[in-house]
Amino acid sequence: MAISFDNALGIHQHAVEARVKRAEVLANNLANADTPGFKARDVDFQAMMQRAHDSVSGFQMEKTNEAHMDTSPSGSESELLYRVPHQASVDGNTVDAQQEQSRFMRNAMDFQASFQFLNSKFSGLTKAIKGE
Repeated sequence: MAISFDNALGIHQHAVEARVKRAEVLANNLANADTPGFKARDVDFQAMMQRAHDSVSGFQMEKTNEAHMDTSPSGSESELLYRVPHQASVDGNTVDAQQEQSRFMRNAMDFQASFQFLNSKFSGLTKAIKGE
């Protein structure tokens, strides 16, 4: 009997991927904290997880005819949103370095938790395969 990794791992693999994407976006914000006119961005983590949940549970829409409207999001840009600044900067930059560092660290902790869940799933699968 074949093992479906989507069924075996559940949403955890998607959570790790989403956390990696968010870390990239937050790191980009921090790298551009002094760039005039740079607009801070973030991902819509809940939307990413909802879409992953729908794909894992089989509740995704399917385009069955070329004349049908495309309902799939256009890549990862659909989750990428602009952040509304707490206080506007004179040069138009919307990055608040302290807030971004805080978000980055929280995301790192959430990544670690998601990774540990995924690791425990793999450990369980390994034990099941070995018959332990």
